[in-house]
Amino acid sequence: MTSSQSTLLWIVLGCSAFALLFAVWLARWVLARGRGTPEMQRISDAIQQGAEAYLARQYKTIALLAIVVAILIGVGYGFFRATTEHDPVSSAKTLALYVTGSFLLGAISSGIAGFMGMWISIRANIRVASAAMTSLNGALQTALRGGAVSGLFTVAMSLLGVGGLFALLNEFPPVLGEGDIWAKHIPYLIVGYGFGASFVALFAQLGGGIYTKAADVGADLVGKVEAGIPEDDPRNPAVIADLVGDNVGDCAGRGADLFESTAAENIGAMILGVLLYERFGVNGILFPLVIMALGLVCSIVGVMTVSTKEDADPMAALNRGYYVTAALVTVAFFFATRWLLNPASAPDAWWHYFACGLIGIATSIAFVFITQYYTEYRYRPVLGIAEASQTGPATNIIAGLAVGMESTVMPVIVIGIAIIASYALGNSSGLLNAAGEPIGGLFGTAAATMGMLGTCGYILAMDVFGPITDNAGGIVEMSRQPESVRDKTDRLDSVGNTTKALTKGYAIGSAALAAFLLFSAYLDEVRNYTGQALHVDLSKPAVFVAGLLGAMLVFWFSSLAMTAVRKAASSVITEVRRQFREKPGIMQGTDMPDYGRCVDIVTVGALKAMVLPGALVVLFPIVVGLSFKHFAPHNEYLGAEAVAALLMVGTIAGILMAGFLNNGGGAWDNAKKYIETGVYGGKRSDAHKAAVVGDTVGDPFKDTAGPSLHVLIKLLSTITLVLAPLFI
Repeated sequence: MTSSQSTLLWIVLGCSAFALLFAVWLARWVLARGRGTPEMQRISDAIQQGAEAYLARQYKTIALLAIVVAILIGVGYGFFRATTEHDPVSSAKTLALYVTGSFLLGAISSGIAGFMGMWISIRANIRVASAAMTSLNGALQTALRGGAVSGLFTVAMSLLGVGGLFALLNEFPPVLGEGDIWAKHIPYLIVGYGFGASFVALFAQLGGGIYTKAADVGADLVGKVEAGIPEDDPRNPAVIADLVGDNVGDCAGRGADLFESTAAENIGAMILGVLLYERFGVNGILFPLVIMALGLVCSIVGVMTVSTKEDADPMAALNRGYYVTAALVTVAFFFATRWLLNPASAPDAWWHYFACGLIGIATSIAFVFITQYYTEYRYRPVLGIAEASQTGPATNIIAGLAVGMESTVMPVIVIGIAIIASYALGNSSGLLNAAGEPIGGLFGTAAATMGMLGTCGYILAMDVFGPITDNAGGIVEMSRQPESVRDKTDRLDSVGNTTKALTKGYAIGSAALAAFLLFSAYLDEVRNYTGQALHVDLSKPAVFVAGLLGAMLVFWFSSLAMTAVRKAASSVITEVRRQFREKPGIMQGTDMPDYGRCVDIVTVGALKAMVLPGALVVLFPIVVGLSFKHFAPHNEYLGAEAVAALLMVGTIAGILMAGFLNNGGGAWDNAKKYIETGVYGGKRSDAHKAAVVGDTVGDPFKDTAGPSLHVLIKLLSTITLVLAPLFI
């Protein structure tokens, strides 16, 4: 290992270890806060038990599925594929061992990241509720620092996994005598890590999303609409299941989601860095990891700057912390590009890639503002839905669908500008091949993606802030605390809804940039294994059909996810109605609901329902690639080309569908909350009832199908990266 490699790996692993230690300190700080009254503790304990029981059962299911996939990868690589001169190692069984091992490590790491997100959330919620009894600032800081434990832990685990695998393979290469050139082969051996992370993330996000929305829809329709009782009312038998769902969906699921985002996109960028090895050496390969490591430190500073006054807007404090983080990431990007991407043959390259990083950072900020515009009730889209609610549920739903469709316009324009501009900047960086042609364009898009992901730690902290404050409000409501306490948690809960929407917007943007990055990495990997450039020609019937199948997969997957919510919610509704009918004392407050029964119903329903759509996403590209491979004439790589078409068109459809679902659902939710402020008759008015119906329709949009599509997009990319050799 050269001194340069050693220094860079020490920075990556050192920053990751520091972030983990800081996350432990934050967790201890949060756990040292007060736990409120005995009644608050009883409710919190019920949420904790339900969440932990669900996650234990879910992870057992995911572990069995992961083992099956790992066996298939090992057998496919080791026994059903002949080695070629372009393989990173000469032995098929050695290649199978490394790819399968990295897959399992990625799956385990992703599961740990998701568990940590939920573990801190179900312990921070009561601390936030207790802090709200005395101080808004104390509650705000407790919630954000609780979220930061998840954010820092997730990104640090991802970096430790990728960086640690790189360091291990670099120190103990299976091929001796290649010297520094061996570093070029390592990204192709650890692609399984990203696939493993994506595999677990899909099931964690999908299962958690089904759980949380089935419980939420069931609780809302019977509680608010039929019984006319408030949200989080202790008389509602589904209320504990609803609060549990916030943790298993928004914390465990999103933690695994952003873990796989950073892992997959880091590996994809490293593969593109291999293209420029002759110019940057190992610096280009490790550059993505260095940026993420420095971003972790920037996120820590951003989190610790957040505070607010009792009469101030908590969202302004969170935005200030985000801007501090983004500014520090900009400074870090400047120094990293000047240090690592500054070859003597192209002295202007570094500032071109710094500008690409600025484009990525600006893109993340743009997505924050776009998502706010379409999901906050200060702006036209949500106000329009609220106004439409005056004439009934049908017009509310029509207005919400229209907002969701419109909300795809600006993100696509922003993504298009970011990709084209970063590619052009990379192309004009002065990096040329032997024929004098520019070769830095793709790495420019990778630099933009790294710029966007630099603030990932803080963004995830803001995301987990949402379910923590939501749970805190539920605990305060169910334990019947004074109105002044509920006012504080309501303010934080409202901010939490915004931060959750912002994170989904950020996830769409990063998925879109990453999709182009990972698609480019797939093409590069095929070239590495075949020695030929792969051109995707949609005028070929087979390739066009494969692209059409990719778009269809997005719609089929979304349908299965929302159908699962409908079925599980129907079971909850039936159970809640039964309890109200058989125990009339529940509504009078003289009898206790059976919360555990609803928790068990949703748990079983979510775990059963997540298997089919998850398996569909994993198997679909494999079936397409292997099937179309046999249609190929001699010397044509039709299987690899068909998979590329499926990946390309499926990604485009997935990005648009995810934006439509996320923003439409968020707009419906906040239209309901706007009416609850007192406009159009306020709570229990006809407009409010219509808005509740719209919000219920939007629930599986924004919290089940939409977030799961982020993972689907990247899972398609990572599975094709891992299995590319089988399609050739």
